[in-house]
Amino acid sequence: MIVVAISGASGPILGIRLIEELLNQGEAVSAIMSEPARQIIEYEMQAPAEHLSSLTKLLSTRKKTARLDLLEEYDNNDFFSPAASGSTRYEAVVVIPASMKTISAIAHGYADTLITRTCDVALKEKRRCIVVPRETPLGMIHLENLLKLAQAGADIVPPVPGFYTRPKTVDDIVNFIVGKVLNMLGKEHSLFERWDQSYIKNEVSENHRK
Repeated sequence: MIVVAISGASGPILGIRLIEELLNQGEAVSAIMSEPARQIIEYEMQAPAEHLSSLTKLLSTRKKTARLDLLEEYDNNDFFSPAASGSTRYEAVVVIPASMKTISAIAHGYADTLITRTCDVALKEKRRCIVVPRETPLGMIHLENLLKLAQAGADIVPPVPGFYTRPKTVDDIVNFIVGKVLNMLGKEHSLFERWDQSYIKNEVSENHRK
């Protein structure tokens, strides 16, 4: 099981796409979405309010996965959920996107929500904790909190696009970042073309001949 948390930061499509890809691979996903995240999804993705009562309903409207049976949702205030306890075995937790407020809470052990409690559990139990911070520019306080997380064992994956893949759409950029997270989780994917030196050499040679 992998826990995917969507906090109240710009870019919730990153978390939604990660959930879709994991479900399509047959992975069981426990999802947590904060209330601010719902508001941002409504604004950025122009999702109707009636689709935001649950992630299952939202994902069903996107029709990108047929494995919604593998998805479990939990309220961000539900401390009785399995992920809130260290006795529950889960592979990893990914906070994508992660707001600076959420990062600050995790870095200082302020586990006042299910998202921050789950990360707290992952770090103390030495499990994978991946954080995708959504802010720019980063101030000293942000950097110090991210350093604290890295020192505590978390993986920091900034949502930085790879332009060497020559993205043509926003979806291409989103897929690249989601693919990077899947790489960290050790999951196979085809969301972007991997760097292949022989391919690059052949393309450069072809350009020279032109």
